[in-house]
Amino acid sequence: MWLERLLLMTPRQRLSTSLETNGVGAWLGRLLLMPSRHRLSTSLETNGGWVWPVRLLRVPPRQRLSTSLEMSGVGVWLVRLLLAFLLLPLAACATVPSEAPQATKRIALTFDDVPRGPGAFLTQEERTDRLIAALKGARVRQAAFFVNPGNIADPGRAGAEARIARYVRAGHVLANHSFTHPHLNATSAADYLANIDQAEAWLKGREGRRPWFRFPFLDEGGADKIKRDAIRAGLAQRGLKNGYVTVDASDWNMEALAIEAKAAGKTIDMDALRDLYVESHVQAAEFYDGLARRTLSRSPAHVMLLHETDLAAFWIDDMVAALRRAGWEIVSADEAFADPVSALMPDVPSAQGTLTEALAWEKGLPAPRWYERNTISLANRLFATRVLKETPAQ
Repeated sequence: MWLERLLLMTPRQRLSTSLETNGVGAWLGRLLLMPSRHRLSTSLETNGGWVWPVRLLRVPPRQRLSTSLEMSGVGVWLVRLLLAFLLLPLAACATVPSEAPQATKRIALTFDDVPRGPGAFLTQEERTDRLIAALKGARVRQAAFFVNPGNIADPGRAGAEARIARYVRAGHVLANHSFTHPHLNATSAADYLANIDQAEAWLKGREGRRPWFRFPFLDEGGADKIKRDAIRAGLAQRGLKNGYVTVDASDWNMEALAIEAKAAGKTIDMDALRDLYVESHVQAAEFYDGLARRTLSRSPAHVMLLHETDLAAFWIDDMVAALRRAGWEIVSADEAFADPVSALMPDVPSAQGTLTEALAWEKGLPAPRWYERNTISLANRLFATRVLKETPAQ
């Protein structure tokens, strides 16, 4: 009966009850005043304590608990005291808030400009084969591929629709990147929305389709706030959400430089190119996460901008491994775009670039608010010296 009453009490009541029962509170107070070397012998000698453990050990194991509770004297008291001290941490947990652990750094992978034209090293079929295999090998369960359906009919991209379907069969998702990849700052709002509608007509009803739109060139209208707001309103009317990015390392530029070098017959150090590709994306992730933490006081689920390139097909698995070594968790695009940051629409002098940069700008954080290798002159110099082993012009 005593044990049943004790278990029905709150954790705070259990300790006081266990100490007050049969005068134990006073006894424990005297015990704690003794030198530590006397406490054990005193506790066992009190009320025949030496005799009780011997008697209890002679009982079969399955009977010991009931026997100990039925015995009078120190046997009952010891069980009560043991329960009190076992339940003490629960009482502490109930009254002292614990410090929340640091959130894991999370990031999703997204690929733009699908179907992309030929790269420097692979056929388009080989690129799709390798990219699907590399994502699977790296345990990336879902990436997002942002599609320009207007490029599917390009004779130089034959078989594009079938390759896009293969991404979906592999577990990945599709979203809108406009029909023909126009620059918003060079297009009227009405024509731009019509271009989005063309892409959406191709996407709707397809397996894996998601209601996200990513601005080509990450151009959301620049300094033209009227156009920016017209497109924002148009997307909302269509049930589309901004497929923003928070991390960018300008992989498109590395691919362009590789194509140019290959066409010029230059020797490309592939190991150096791999290292530059992987290093730049991990550094970019760290930079933008630091910027986000200073802006939002937390680390959101990030969205990395990539492109459907030969470089990704070669080294996306190396990049994912490097991100994990740096403490990153690769999450699905669905999870990343469900982050509360997705609802934010910063009001800044020029709407372009990553969402991270725009939010930091809106908050008043000083420049630079972009990863340094997105400065194309610096990126080109690194490619020339590290990948092509060229001496930079003085």
